[in-house]
Amino acid sequence: MYIINTIRHHGKVLMLIFALGMLALPDLQAQQQLSGVRPRIGLVLGGGGAKGAAEVGVLKVIEQAGIPVDYIAGTSIGSIVGALYAVGWRAVELDSMFTSQQWLSLLGDREKEHADKLLAQKDGVTYIFGFPVSRRGSKKADDLVGALNGDHVVALLQKMTNLGDSVNFDKLPIPFRCVAADVNTMREVVLCHGNLPQALRASMAIPGAFKPVRYQGHLLMDGGVLNNLPVDVVKKMGADIVIAIDLSQEEQKNRNFSLKELTGIGGWLDWMLSRPDIEKYNKNRAEADIYINPRLDGHGVTSFNRDAILQMISLGEKAGMEHWRELVDLKQRIGL
Repeated sequence: MYIINTIRHHGKVLMLIFALGMLALPDLQAQQQLSGVRPRIGLVLGGGGAKGAAEVGVLKVIEQAGIPVDYIAGTSIGSIVGALYAVGWRAVELDSMFTSQQWLSLLGDREKEHADKLLAQKDGVTYIFGFPVSRRGSKKADDLVGALNGDHVVALLQKMTNLGDSVNFDKLPIPFRCVAADVNTMREVVLCHGNLPQALRASMAIPGAFKPVRYQGHLLMDGGVLNNLPVDVVKKMGADIVIAIDLSQEEQKNRNFSLKELTGIGGWLDWMLSRPDIEKYNKNRAEADIYINPRLDGHGVTSFNRDAILQMISLGEKAGMEHWRELVDLKQRIGL
């Protein structure tokens, strides 16, 4: 009889413990989320010049869906949008930045003090209506190939990020990586520390348009020539689930290049013939868990006028909403 009563007693205790455990499940789930047990979300932002405005539109939808972003990797304009998001700028603020910016003056390093003069010279630099066209007598003169220095872009990014010269990109509010390519070796370089604005300037150095950037022992250009959708990079950072925003359009995805396009500075011909970027791009696109590809017909990498920017932001929102169900399901999967 004693044994039976003891069993009954312990049975009641166990039932009580079980009941209390069930009541505590929501708190345990919250503790798991706070401790980082939930799957980590990686955001990938592809390159595409002015088409980066569409990424801002997609970000609005991702925020609206309540999806947390744990890691970011970007290339070219995607690196700029991604870095600003990583340091704390949100979609509505990026919208204002894109639509209010005087892009022609910004990208062309136009100096306001010379803007109303056909021809001007100062400190060895020759200007036409404020745009620098020659730096032969300037301290900034060099032998690098490219029409634009991008000094104003760097200055703007420095102001917007407000960071020191040496930064560990893992220590940003959202850990970040950007992709560039080494001009001399034609190898991909993933930037994870240093001067953030200079890293972004390197990642967006479109060959022929912007001069390459000397950075940490490399001479770097736009990462889009080797990895324009760096899903593999964000996965190496630790992302379990990847949301990728691809700005490439259908006609670009398997493009054949003309003989004229196959000529250029060292390494270009070999790169064009083997096209390692296409193989990596297709693999990365397939490995994205949520792949968002805004349709931007009629808009290109140089569509920086305000009307085009507004349209591309709207098209980005539309593309994001087409994946709304996937985003909501993702939020439920990670327990939020």
